[in-house]
Order: sequence, then structure tokens, then C-alpha cells
Amino acid sequence: MKLLIIGATGMAGSALTTTALSRGHEVTALGRSAEKLAQLTPNAHLKTLAKDAFSLTQSELAHFDIVIDAMATPPTKAYLHVDLATKLVAELRDSTQPRLVFILGAGSLKTGDDNHLFVHDIEKSPEAAAFVAIPQNQLSELQFLQTVTNVNWVGISPAADFHAGPAVPAMLGTDKLLATAEGSSVTNSGTMAAAVLDEIEQPKHHNERFTVANQ
Repeated sequence: MKLLIIGATGMAGSALTTTALSRGHEVTALGRSAEKLAQLTPNAHLKTLAKDAFSLTQSELAHFDIVIDAMATPPTKAYLHVDLATKLVAELRDSTQPRLVFILGAGSLKTGDDNHLFVHDIEKSPEAAAFVAIPQNQLSELQFLQTVTNVNWVGISPAADFHAGPAVPAMLGTDKLLATAEGSSVTNSGTMAAAVLDEIEQPKHHNERFTVANQ
């Protein structure tokens, strides 16, 4: 398939790019920095595009089978998660292609006996003040997507700790924060990438969010 990966030089985006290429897909890696894009490992099936994702047009998006939003932002511009989701959806209203894939946050998952949002736990931590705007805005992003019925989209959330690492055996869920029996709630970037590509190749979720974590 033809994939456009927005934020292809970031942690999630670079893992997605590597995994998609390893599975034989044609990847266009989009990022703001031509220098960072040039550092991606050359591949016959890889094209790079130094471009602001907010300038993408409907005709450009229609060239792809899948558009993956893996954009990362600084906390001071966390609102861009919502802005880009609304931009992509607006361009593709009432179209079936491309399918939109959103890498969301763990804050919108539910946890505890009372099924409260995990972002509320994050908000209680003094150490989180510097970055809490990101999970808060990714929650708003999901809430917006859940109103969208005439665009083909899917969202994927990681576990509480999302960091770079290889793909490992995974467990999948829907809206509950996943953790092992030992209490570990971790998703490697490679694990996320494998779950995303599995969903792209064999769709099981339509206009909904699911979650993946390391076993």
C-alpha cells in the first residue's frame, strides 16, 4: 500500500517508517526538517517530503491508501494535535480513501475501579506540569474523532510508558489502560508500529480507538 507518515522522523514515526518498509509498503515520510528526513535509512520504497502537514491538500492526500498522523509537538503547542486531526478530517469528509490512522496518547484510556481517565492521574503529578498539555490535548483529539462518522479513521493509544524500543509480543485492548500482572504498563515504539501495520493490513477497528502494550 501507499502510506503517508506525518512526523516520520519522530520516535513513533521513525518506527512506523521502518516497519512499513520492512513489510514491503511504499512510504512517503513527511516532516518539517529536510535534514532529519535525510537521516532516514535509504530504501527503494521510501520517498521523503519536507512539508508542513497543515498545507496538505485533499488531492495530495487522495494519492495515498493510508495517512498516519504520528506528529509530535512540544507541550506549548500541544493544541496542534487537535488542529491537525480536524484539518485531515475536513479535507476528507465523505471520502473512503485514504484511511486516517492517529497515534493517540494514553491519557484518554480508563483505569482504576471507577474507570476514571488516566489523564486525571497524570494531572495530579507535580512532575507532569511541564508536559500534561500533551495528554490533555490528545484526549480532546480523540473526543473530536469520536464525533466523526463520514471519514474512515482509527486511533491507537500506547500504555502509560511509551518509549523507543523494539517490537515485542503485545496485548491489545479497547479503552482500558493495559498493564502486565506485575503492574508494568509499557509500549515500545516497535510494538506500536507492529500493531499499526497489523491493523492497516487486516483492519479490525473502524472509527474507533484501540490500545496496545508490551506483554
